[in-house]
Amino acid sequence: MTQVHSHPHLPDLTRAAIRRMALSLGITLAFVFVEIAAGVAANSLALLTDAAHNFTDVLALGLSWWALRITTRPAHSGKTYGYHRAGILAALANSTTLAVIALGIFYEAYRRFAAPPEVQADLMIIVAAVAVVVNVVTALLIRRGSEHDLNLRSAFLHLMGDVLSTAGAVVAGIAIRFTGWDWLDPLVSVLIGFLILWNAWGIVRESIEILMEATPADIDIQALVDSIQAVEGVRGVHDLHVWSINQSLRTLSAHIVTEDVTVSQGAAIQAAVSGMLAGRYGVQHATLQLECVDCIPAELFCDITAESHPH
Repeated sequence: MTQVHSHPHLPDLTRAAIRRMALSLGITLAFVFVEIAAGVAANSLALLTDAAHNFTDVLALGLSWWALRITTRPAHSGKTYGYHRAGILAALANSTTLAVIALGIFYEAYRRFAAPPEVQADLMIIVAAVAVVVNVVTALLIRRGSEHDLNLRSAFLHLMGDVLSTAGAVVAGIAIRFTGWDWLDPLVSVLIGFLILWNAWGIVRESIEILMEATPADIDIQALVDSIQAVEGVRGVHDLHVWSINQSLRTLSAHIVTEDVTVSQGAAIQAAVSGMLAGRYGVQHATLQLECVDCIPAELFCDITAESHPH
């Protein structure tokens, strides 16, 4: 089998990203203690909820920071794909902790709906307003590159969830200040909890799809097959597999059917197919096996189990 690999080493995980993550982690950790103290003093569940959410951000940022560092390690004989999926595992862990925190928020909010305690609205407003600024700054620190890296995006969504939740706490504090409706505090907490769950579900779903080696959502398999068959010299394609190592690194393997051509002609066909896959579908790593038209035809998607256990 002949292989062609097209996988440019894009600077997805840089030292600058690691430094920004560490700075964001330090700022967030410091503010957690400030918000806990203020939440206790103001008797505000919204502030304590946000402090809990911020603490999960500390854990999430720490895990993401570790994953960023470990994914820079080179591939070796024991891990031939390297450590790219450490970021996916970190994203899955982060999103799972978000869901657990949301359930805790719902339980505490239920207790406060039953017996709403008095809330010191002024302190709640001041601390929540400061929290909005802190969370915006820390989120912007790690925003760069998050659209192409699920690990960074999970950390970024943690922080953006804080931006919205603290903004909600400000609104609740103002409303309580003028109406005296203390039940608005647990109500905001419930809304924050649903926001956390929504963000967590999106990350969990995408992480599982990658770990299950599903076809990337934006790739139309039939269109991809048509594109391969449109390359000059290609007569067919089968045993096709497309999956992701992480959110930005895509891999493909396939058997390409050609005429009975020379080795140099076959290499030119492989290069053309690989170039098309990289440019049109973002597939950086393509393994292509050439077969002549006289070979026994196979299914477009092979059954690995059936092939490894012939009857």
